[in-house]
Amino acid sequence: MNVGKTLFAQVMEFVPWKTFGRIIERHKGDAGVRTLGCADLFRVMAFAQLTWRESLRDIEVCLTSNQTKLFHMGLKAPPARSTLADALNQRDWRIYHALAQRLIARARALYAQDSVLELDASVYALDATTIDLCLSLFEWAPFRSTKAAIKLHTLLDLRGAIPAFIHISDGKLHDVNVLDILPVEAGAFYVMDRGYLDFERLYAMHQAGAFFVTRAKAGMDARRVYSIASDRNS
Repeated sequence: MNVGKTLFAQVMEFVPWKTFGRIIERHKGDAGVRTLGCADLFRVMAFAQLTWRESLRDIEVCLTSNQTKLFHMGLKAPPARSTLADALNQRDWRIYHALAQRLIARARALYAQDSVLELDASVYALDATTIDLCLSLFEWAPFRSTKAAIKLHTLLDLRGAIPAFIHISDGKLHDVNVLDILPVEAGAFYVMDRGYLDFERLYAMHQAGAFFVTRAKAGMDARRVYSIASDRNS
């Protein structure tokens, strides 16, 4: 008989629960909550993600069919889909954002030595992609007259290919606007395409002590101030 921990319980051990608890207390996430607190909601949604659940009903049915294993997963009882819907609508998103940032920081430290780039500083690649959605199902994300869409803005740490920043916006938001909310790390290099070419925003990045690499647009009014000799054979 298997008396060890379930695979899900082993995965959950990597979550810094004490830190998560302090984040919840800071944002008063469980104030007035009777069932399905912030930590339990995270466990449920992590289970749904890892097991490819497709709806709230699917999550409810799957957890109900495994009630004997819920205790080992850290859950007391399977939540009803109405409870799940209310929790997803009412919990403060900043709680899970803060937890994600802590997990990303841990992952970046683990993979920092796997980079093929011979640079001591951090190097990030910034880009965005549009994800098309069905307008009849996602009315909250209008994009065109016949379809809906969201845009995923991602800052990728090239020293290990770990996302350092992710922002989901409506599909109409121009790429360059994400520079207004992008956390800038002093001494880091930011590689981006010409869609992010905005002198005021790039100057703000320069003032923060960071460096940027981008492509020039056609007809850009600019001149070279100075050059640094480089080895073209390297």
